[in-house]
Parts: sequence; structure tokens; C-alpha cells
Amino acid sequence: MARPSKLEASAVASWLAEHPGWALEGGALARTFEMPDFAAALAFAVRLGMAAEKRDHHPDILVGWGRARVVWTTHDAGGVTQLDLDLAAITDALA
Repeated sequence: MARPSKLEASAVASWLAEHPGWALEGGALARTFEMPDFAAALAFAVRLGMAAEKRDHHPDILVGWGRARVVWTTHDAGGVTQLDLDLAAITDALA
């Protein structure tokens, strides 16, 4: 399976303009989701992990009390790809 290539900065900026809460940080898409408690944040991380596993593309997830921080990037492409945008949108839907 061919891996996606890094997107142009303008494509990422356009996507960000349509998806509030996400930001470009160090060549990656990042967002912190607020949750009612630790259990909700952990459950969200598990749901997201299952969706990521199905697509063989995995985010960094930091879980804390009442929050989950998600970071998407395609390391072998050197930045954000269409796969990251697609999975960030799925992340929003799961939250």
C-alpha cells in the first residue's frame, strides 16, 4: 500500500479554516478535547485507537483528567498528509 505524500501548506491551512480547534504545531495537526472526567477521556482514546488501527495510521494521544490531546502526522512523509486530515475529521466525529 502506497503511503500518502505531504500536503502543500495551503491545503492544510484551508482544512484548518474549516475545522475549529485544530492547529498546526511543528508539522502536525493537534487538538485537545475536553471531557467530563478521566474515564470519558480514556474511552475516547480507546475508540480513536480502534479507528486508527483499522486504517494502519496512529496518532499520539495524551490522556489526562478531563482531556485528551491528539496529534496527527505522517512521519515517513515529513508532515501532514490527506490521511491525517481524514483521521482528524474522524477524531472530531468520535469526540
